[in-house]
Amino acid sequence: MRQPHAGLQDYLFTSESVSEGHPDKICDQISDAVLDHFLTLDPHSRVAAETVVTTDYIAVIGETRGPAEITPAVIEDIARKRVKEIGYEQPGFHWRDARVDVRLHNQSTDIAMGVDSAEGKDEGAGDQGIMFGYASRETDVLMPAAIHYSHQILKSLAEARHSGALPALGPDSKSQVTLEYREGRPVRATSVVVSTQHDESVSQEAVREMVRPHVLDVLPEGWMCPENAFYVNPTGRFVIGGPVGDAGLTGRKIIVDTYGGSCPHGGGAFSGKDPSKVDRSAAYAARYAAKNIVAAGYAERCTIQLSYAIGVSKPLSLYVNTHGTGTVPETALVGALDRVMDFSPRGIVERLTLRRPIYARTASYGHFGRAPDSDGGFSWEVTDLVDDLRGALG
Repeated sequence: MRQPHAGLQDYLFTSESVSEGHPDKICDQISDAVLDHFLTLDPHSRVAAETVVTTDYIAVIGETRGPAEITPAVIEDIARKRVKEIGYEQPGFHWRDARVDVRLHNQSTDIAMGVDSAEGKDEGAGDQGIMFGYASRETDVLMPAAIHYSHQILKSLAEARHSGALPALGPDSKSQVTLEYREGRPVRATSVVVSTQHDESVSQEAVREMVRPHVLDVLPEGWMCPENAFYVNPTGRFVIGGPVGDAGLTGRKIIVDTYGGSCPHGGGAFSGKDPSKVDRSAAYAARYAAKNIVAAGYAERCTIQLSYAIGVSKPLSLYVNTHGTGTVPETALVGALDRVMDFSPRGIVERLTLRRPIYARTASYGHFGRAPDSDGGFSWEVTDLVDDLRGALG
């Protein structure tokens, strides 16, 4: 798949983000909170939990294999707690009052047979598919700039809302940042869009001035867009928000979750899936590999693709593209990765220590470009593969 800016040097590029209170992100967070609970009690649990929300309603569906004490009542409590933490206490969607249905059943024995390890057989991939990872020197966290700044604007607004500094704002919000690139480098924002839920008593101009400092603080100095391209609640009103205004589903924000469109996407979502599902774990491994290649100085930009077949332990393919910025041949990078990284599902899980309850925190403001946590969260952001790559490449 050709990138939208491949081969170009001067262009505009746009990415968007959505807040933790966006209906789809509510679902992602509930699904991952359910996953975390299973992994807390049994690190080898199998979980594929999907969530749907709409007015006064939450449903958690899917398949699991894990501790019997995780009953529907436990799942319901997890869902309500997560909605409360996000901040929904509004007519039409209140953490206490919404109806919660739980329809989780046992994992298919056919899937389990292909995935489980056995005598003479390593753990297999949980499904077929293709996964991509990407890294770029555009930001200090080696992420594309437009998605990074889009996330940070909404994260800053959410922190102010939770702290009580912006009580007039609601949980639901979206952002969109368009950057101008010159000679392949971002130099300024040409437009910024922020839509945020707010109290009925607050004017559009007041919301605009609430949002402005958060945009200025996030963008590099001198990057702010022209005033006539700074759009805040461009419809003029955003009082009805969250699942009252729009239904939500797990896995509908895969571009927001990843790189904002700066690289291809294999199509698989992450949230609610345990690490035997390569949709998630292999996407993390591809980011880990791409980030370490860039951190080691072998490229300014790097895209990696992995592919798998259900029940098969080894990847079917490994692709590396440095977009003309590499300092060594891409074939050499493929060979080096093969030597220093085991891309089987088991190898990825062990390398990145993925059988931990570390997933609910990933379900808003992006899975990538985040600081690694001391408990193993965001382990795929660590650059501890740099020395191994340098050794393999001589």
